[in-house]
Amino acid sequence: MTDISSILHQNQQEEKARCEWDFHLSTIISSCNSLSGSGCDTIGVLEFDPCGNFLASGGIARKIRIYAVKSLLQEREGERRTSTTSVPLALDHANACDFFMCTPAKLGSLKWKPGLGGRVLGSGDYDGVVMEYDLEKKMPVFERDEHGGRRVWSIDYCHSDPVLGASGSDDGTMQMWDPRCGDNGKCLAMVQPTKEYSTPVCCVEFNPFKGPIVAVGCADRRVYAYDMRKMVDPLFILDGHQKAVTYIRFIDERTIISSSIDGCLKMWNAEDQKVLRTYKGHNNSRRFVGLSVWKPGGLICCGSESNQVFVYDKRWGEPIWVYGREPIGLTRIEHGFVSSVCWQQKDENQCTLVAGDSDGVLRVFNGKKR
Repeated sequence: MTDISSILHQNQQEEKARCEWDFHLSTIISSCNSLSGSGCDTIGVLEFDPCGNFLASGGIARKIRIYAVKSLLQEREGERRTSTTSVPLALDHANACDFFMCTPAKLGSLKWKPGLGGRVLGSGDYDGVVMEYDLEKKMPVFERDEHGGRRVWSIDYCHSDPVLGASGSDDGTMQMWDPRCGDNGKCLAMVQPTKEYSTPVCCVEFNPFKGPIVAVGCADRRVYAYDMRKMVDPLFILDGHQKAVTYIRFIDERTIISSSIDGCLKMWNAEDQKVLRTYKGHNNSRRFVGLSVWKPGGLICCGSESNQVFVYDKRWGEPIWVYGREPIGLTRIEHGFVSSVCWQQKDENQCTLVAGDSDGVLRVFNGKKR
């Protein structure tokens, strides 16, 4: 028995979370509003385009900003970086972004439309409207208002048929639509996961790997997955969070990561609906703090109401890296929070992570595998 106990103890020690990456802060992008702490420029969503060449941001400021990634990764002339000494490049939003477009309402979601070379960007706003913007023309090319004026928290596009989109809203529905059908994007299908009462749909995610699956996260603490060909009843339900599910991400064709305001992330096996691992360490009890999965490296990132960025390795439930900072300015009464995160999907040995916060500040981190 003693030998078995020793082996188990040794295995537990070997499985302790460890960081195999060197991260450093590369760039800080802010503006004069960032110093006021008013929250008028809170960055609610960040999205890299499919090729990883451009970054889009949106939020409370009623602007979509487009950044060329190369410009965000420039290093100060004459300064050299190492993993131990790093002087971040300081930029202003006005100079850092290639261009911006004003939007009619605050934004809850952004998503690049697949298969169009990063030309079209979709958005969902606080007035319940879904819009698509042609970035070459810098103007909207599609508008859909079918959520009764209730806030759209999330939109996504189907990867097998990129024109097909879905949106989740405070009205308790997830709607699938196709601009090719006319009628302002005819509703092809609509589900109300909680049929007895209207519970907000906080997130929508198509499976980008395999099969006609779309997953929906709701304020009733559950994740519902549907077969797009027959959406009368869910294929399966993931039930394990204690509070509203705010984000869903597929990490591979059969594994889902979910985030909740119960303060934890969960990794699920979609085939048997079992929890594979629970990730804890960040602070999340009432806000959307972002969730992003870097698929090549198996890393998961989220923000925190403690104003920190947390990175988890999918193999361990404890964070492997945490970045935190003191509030900007001496007159701030409350700490801000990290409100959005996004990985650039590149090769397995180096990565770029961007985090936005409630003060409208963007931070760009570079990581290299040790």
